Amino acid sequence: MSDILVVSATALGTAALLMLLTALLARRLGRVAVVDVAWGLGFVLVAAVSAVVGGLVDDGDADALRRWLVLGLVAAWGLRLAWHIRRRAVGHGEDPRYEKLLGGTLEDVGLAVAVRKVFLVQGAALWFISLPVQVGAVSEVWTWWLVGAGAALWAVGLVFETVGDAQLAAYKSDPQRPPVMDRGLWRYTRHPNYFGDACVWWGLWLMAGLGSGWQVGLATVLAPVAMTYFLVFATGARLLEQTMMKREGYPAYAARTSMFLPRPPRRRPGGARRAVRAG
Repeated sequence: MSDILVVSATALGTAALLMLLTALLARRLGRVAVVDVAWGLGFVLVAAVSAVVGGLVDDGDADALRRWLVLGLVAAWGLRLAWHIRRRAVGHGEDPRYEKLLGGTLEDVGLAVAVRKVFLVQGAALWFISLPVQVGAVSEVWTWWLVGAGAALWAVGLVFETVGDAQLAAYKSDPQRPPVMDRGLWRYTRHPNYFGDACVWWGLWLMAGLGSGWQVGLATVLAPVAMTYFLVFATGARLLEQTMMKREGYPAYAARTSMFLPRPPRRRPGGARRAVRAG
């Protein structure tokens, strides 16, 4: 237990320091949205700190292979996400979602409001969601098949994120594109990247949380639940859709396409009636 507390306290300090530096950068740039880049990088830093500190305090019970495997998977996900968001944000101003959350621009509301509503919340969320990674760094592997299952689910999530982002970029670069993106993975879920994020963190929980025993799994299961909540309800899909629903064709797309979990699109009522008549 003392080893877990040392790793967790160090992870908390890392998350706090990162958000402090990000808040100062946001004030300099006038954009709170820089926190989105720090989000992915923060998980990489916390995972790295957990692996290093875990190795230093470990008394030989934890499995080093699982510890470094988890770090590698978190790094692959977090660095890709940070790079993607940074590339997408070049040349753009503040994210409208943050202006809505803050009630104005950073200049309008001041840094203190942004720290309270964005940086403190995201720093705490980063630390909490990464709890399975922290605990797994100093815990013995309970069963390796859960580690393998978690790695497989992580891979599914990364594929959804990577392919979904690539398909969206291709859509945006097409001058003949339709009003709404409904190709590829976007035909089955309106947010393949958010769904992929959830799979990644449920996979890491299987590897480092439940893979360390049912007690550890139960103690850390709220971490992927919190990530899923953020992706669906807080700063993710629901908030984005308040804007997207104003776009031409999007309400019809939303009516036939699952918001989060992938599934075949719903058949249009008119198409179903035509099929019956044709039969």
